[in-house]
Amino acid sequence: MTEFRQLMHFQFRSLRRGVVALALLSPLLGACSSPSMPSFSSMFGSGTAAGDANATAAAPLALPNDFECPSVMVRSGAATLSSSVSASDETATGLRYQVGLGNTARECRMVAPGVVSVKVGIQGRAVLGPQGTPGTIDVPIRYAVVYDGVPARTIATKLERVQVNVTPDNSNVQFSHVADPIEFPIPKRSEMDQYVIYIGFDPVGAQQNERKKPAPRPAKPKRQMSQGQD
Repeated sequence: MTEFRQLMHFQFRSLRRGVVALALLSPLLGACSSPSMPSFSSMFGSGTAAGDANATAAAPLALPNDFECPSVMVRSGAATLSSSVSASDETATGLRYQVGLGNTARECRMVAPGVVSVKVGIQGRAVLGPQGTPGTIDVPIRYAVVYDGVPARTIATKLERVQVNVTPDNSNVQFSHVADPIEFPIPKRSEMDQYVIYIGFDPVGAQQNERKKPAPRPAKPKRQMSQGQD
């Protein structure tokens, strides 16, 4: 359990930062406060993405009759993402923006014998605060397929970064995103009911990924051609 918590715990320094702001902005974020589970096709369409040759090359495999696509849940403490002008100013007056997660949907398919692929779609809303300016907000979202039993364990996880564009004439923007498919083995029959897809904001994970990126190699100096003498 300790290892699982260390792996999946989202360390959000912005949790306290948005407490007062969330109360003030709750009318705008109301659509994001109670995630629901509509069908995937009703939110994002059921067609395959353009250029997805693998999806159209062969007929999809049938999922087992007793398999149910895991439900999507927003991880506790990871439903909102806030940014303030400084760590010392966590009041609503110092808020740049706040982002909240709303409706979710998922779709499971069999992509190989014993292997399931799940697509997760989310809808959210970004609201500028008093210190916010129009532009692009980088929103890091963690997706994780988890066996939520005892002991709990992470089956598969990925981090995706969504770019939300806030224009000068609209400081309250709704956005949607469909994550790249996540593949995982079909659960044991005794564990199927305890599989969950957790989602949530993960700015710490995004920062760690940035630090892991290799530094760009310095450009090689161009060789100068010597000029011949007449």
